[in-house]
This record gives sequence, structure tokens and C-alpha cells, in this order.
Amino acid sequence: MSINDPLGDMLTRIRNAQQRRLGTVTTPGSKLRARVLDVLKAEGYIRDYSTVEFGNGRTEFNIELKYHDGEPVIRSVRRVSKPGRRVYTSVDAMPRVADGLGVTILSTPQGVMADHEARERNVGGEVLCTVF
Repeated sequence: MSINDPLGDMLTRIRNAQQRRLGTVTTPGSKLRARVLDVLKAEGYIRDYSTVEFGNGRTEFNIELKYHDGEPVIRSVRRVSKPGRRVYTSVDAMPRVADGLGVTILSTPQGVMADHEARERNVGGEVLCTVF
């Protein structure tokens, strides 16, 4: 089965697994997904993730979800830039999620990073998703 939006698929898998209170969730691997998971881990939204290689270049990520007092740490995750409508932003117009409590994940010329890091580096890019 072909997936039109791989990043949106991963975010939906995370959202669905947290609604079911699962400890881990698997998703097909890609470089973009790995970079987004790195940001989620650095910001404290997931515990960790590991890579499982199946050969022939096929990989999967096992994502360990994070809970606090039985509630998911990720309250909402939303895909902003979609295959049918790409959303780009400059440093000045970069959106703030929940008045700075959440994080916007961007794809910039310097790599995938959180909004606060992009502001420090003074670089804009494609708004991938918002997490709170």
C-alpha cells in the first residue's frame, strides 16, 4: 500500500497509540521521520526510538511513547504542511504553539529542528508539524 504522506502517517500512528495507551508504536523508517523523532525526543515528547533493519533497505522505527500520571505527554500533534499544500515561514512570521509551551517542527536548509532553535540560527523553512 502506498502512503502519500509518510510524516502524517507517523504522527497519526503516534496519536492513535496514545489514545489506546500503548507503550510503543511501530512505523516505517525514513530519514525525515528519523529527524522528526530526534526533535520529539530532544524536546521530551517521546522516551526514545530504535531502528529495526529488515534488509533490502527496509527499516522500521519502534517508538517508545511517554506518559505522565497516566496521561500522554503529547496533548495534540497536527500536520501543518501537507503534500497538497506546503506551508513555509520566515523567522519573523514563525508560529508559536500554545504561547511558547508547544513546539513547531521545521525543515530548514540546516536540517529539521524545533522553532526555538530555528530562531536562534535565524533561519526559516517548511513548517512540518506542531506539537503540544
